[in-house]
Amino acid sequence: MSSPPRLSPDELLRRVQAEEEYERRGRLKIFLGYASGVGKSFRMLDEGRRRKARGQDVVVGAIQPRMSEELAHVLEKLEVIPLRERGGIPYMDVETILKRHPSVCLVDGLAYDNPPGRPHAHRWEDVEQLLQAGIAVITSVNLQYVEERREEVERIQGKRVSVSVPESFLRTADEIEVVDAPSEYCMTQAGEGAPVSREELDNRLSQLRELALLLAADVVDRQLEEYLDRQGVGQAYGAQERILVCITPRANAARMLSRARFARDRFHGELFVVHVSQPDISADDQQLLERNLALAREEGARVRTLEGPDPVAAILQFAHEQRITQIYVGHSPQQSWWSRFRKTNVDRLIEEAEGMDVKLIPQ
Repeated sequence: MSSPPRLSPDELLRRVQAEEEYERRGRLKIFLGYASGVGKSFRMLDEGRRRKARGQDVVVGAIQPRMSEELAHVLEKLEVIPLRERGGIPYMDVETILKRHPSVCLVDGLAYDNPPGRPHAHRWEDVEQLLQAGIAVITSVNLQYVEERREEVERIQGKRVSVSVPESFLRTADEIEVVDAPSEYCMTQAGEGAPVSREELDNRLSQLRELALLLAADVVDRQLEEYLDRQGVGQAYGAQERILVCITPRANAARMLSRARFARDRFHGELFVVHVSQPDISADDQQLLERNLALAREEGARVRTLEGPDPVAAILQFAHEQRITQIYVGHSPQQSWWSRFRKTNVDRLIEEAEGMDVKLIPQ
């Protein structure tokens, strides 16, 4: 077993700075709803009520103007920083919240836009400012407002929204909780108000619930990555499968990508494809390589070119950086008799890929 590499001064400095930034920044918790009516706003306020009861300094920075009696009852127990208005558009009073500097701020309607003239165009950017100031934020958002998921949610429920939050912001959360509820408490209308049968409603909610759970899994995976980085742990652990396919000009890319795509889709993972640069590659091999990489892009893989005199070392370095869990390599069972007495690159990859599964695909 090889010993872990010695960290450079720059790497040590980066880890110290990352740890200091993590300690200074306020914690972000998100209640993610996959449909209207699941109760995410109530869960947010109730979390604030319980934290206040435990002695934390809690304020409400933004809340929906219309609310149920149940929500209003919980809100009565909390301090509210009133929204302000400009041109008839409400916005969160960030300046007052920063001056007040509570321990925790509750923010509903994360996807709202601010009126023109405010320092930030979007409410989620206001939340980022509070986090940078060391204030913990508990917020709520519906799946349909996540920018990268809007198109898919629209296809399922037939409803389009005009405001959004980038998924990259949700991935910065320290905690994310999917708010679930029986279908009778969720949406009962779709599209332009057309009635929806109970069976159709259940089917839509099931699809939306799955999307929300996958997004939450992505956030958990990111949390684990950042924790491992701060602790200097190089193991390739993750909440989801991350699959790496190693492509060469003569590889049977179609077969390898087919196997890898099946695993990616089955486990809702990510697919990476790499090839190690070869300085003396022939024109024919270059053409074959480009064709293989084009197939990879068609499969939605993240394609990277690696550099380095040792292809195994380059692949393993990339695999550890990306927290790869499975590596696919091509392997020809037809070997000359003398090759069986010396260690091949595939042998080295299998031996040195600690914490990762290496799968050999016949060529």
